[in-house]
Amino acid sequence: MRGKDPSPDTLPLPIFMNDPIVLRRMDTLQPTEAIYWKDLFYRVVKIGTEMEVAPPKGCERPAFEAVIRSEVRPSGNLDLLGSNGILDVSPEHCGIEMRIIGRQPQFRALLRQYLTITKILREHGARPRHTCGLHFHLLTPALAEPVPEIILANLWNLVRRYAPELKFITSCGESRESLCRRRQYNSHLEMMWHSPALETMEEIRAKLKSSRIVPEHQNFLNLEHLGFPSIGAILPFHLEFRFPDADLSAYSVSAKTFLFLALIFKAVDLSQYGLIHVGKVVPWRRKIELLNMLSNNDGNLAASDTAAVTDEIIEELRQGCYELLDLLAPSFERFQDQSPLEILLVLSERPISLLRCAGYTWEEIESLLASKAETDEVGVDTIDRRLMQRIELGEWSGIKSLDAWLWYAARELYLTPQDLEKRLEKIKTLRGLKWDSRQGTMVFVS
Repeated sequence: MRGKDPSPDTLPLPIFMNDPIVLRRMDTLQPTEAIYWKDLFYRVVKIGTEMEVAPPKGCERPAFEAVIRSEVRPSGNLDLLGSNGILDVSPEHCGIEMRIIGRQPQFRALLRQYLTITKILREHGARPRHTCGLHFHLLTPALAEPVPEIILANLWNLVRRYAPELKFITSCGESRESLCRRRQYNSHLEMMWHSPALETMEEIRAKLKSSRIVPEHQNFLNLEHLGFPSIGAILPFHLEFRFPDADLSAYSVSAKTFLFLALIFKAVDLSQYGLIHVGKVVPWRRKIELLNMLSNNDGNLAASDTAAVTDEIIEELRQGCYELLDLLAPSFERFQDQSPLEILLVLSERPISLLRCAGYTWEEIESLLASKAETDEVGVDTIDRRLMQRIELGEWSGIKSLDAWLWYAARELYLTPQDLEKRLEKIKTLRGLKWDSRQGTMVFVS
């Protein structure tokens, strides 16, 4: 088991998936197909949010809505981000809802956007009450070919298998008795009982649509926007993760965006082997118990009653979060910035809910999570730019070995070998570098 706040010298051992079971399928992806779909998703997936907040006490909703709209300046056009990437601001049962336009995930760009939005909301006293939610929409507007069903089937089972952990890591309540919003708005009751091992995803979507237990749009993972043009094919491919609680931390929201992107990448990887199973009977029943403790309709107002979630159960949930993030870790390598993973590891130990229970303000939560993110910008001076230009234009090519190239570069820039090494490491962080023996020079990899 992992301990709290490990030092770099005593890093914890990874937690591997417990009892992984993969069911055989006839529609598995070939390795080259998996590479293709991950590359395509990385290019076309956009993740937008619906961010709901309540007005401050004593403030009428129309007045609050008007001032927020004037501050965030929505574009009113899905094809135009505008100044803050917001499509519109509209009334919601809890107060107001802002629809934030989906964009290709790049952590720093996303973070800057959410820092501006959350700063405006906090300055005007917005409250993330239990009546409010934060819905993440995974969109593929430029996708021109259907997605293989096995990818969605594996994503569905990943979300089912790790539903308690996903609910825990995205919880934002402010007391131990109400860590999460109530189940009604993001119900797992149907999702946990429909298995793609027994039904096609089209059949599951149809049953969710006709269910009298859970309104279709209020499922934990909402499939209502999917299309099934033919057997085993999905287009459009639009998913909604409804379970995260309302959140006023830009670092948290940005990191969670990459959590959902990593889940779809892992679903592609697993689709090479078959269908991942939710687990053996006893651990699966325990997952359902944990989820029912976190997500129910038994709390006051719009909250879940989480009084049964003891310290021991919280530790159990933490270990499950670490297992999930260790499983997803290779997918985060693709994002070229480890900040989202580092922030999610912090939230695995202490999600926003536990931080708020401990008395942290939203500003203090931001400060804590910011400390776990990598430095925002890599400082580049005039000499660094000269070095980058020489590499970009191949001005120092035709050199027989890397050592000879390093000696030549240091002499040309009047640098010591040690100073050149530091500058190359800085540039490698920005663009990636490798030695190209055919060209006889260092080259950028991105």
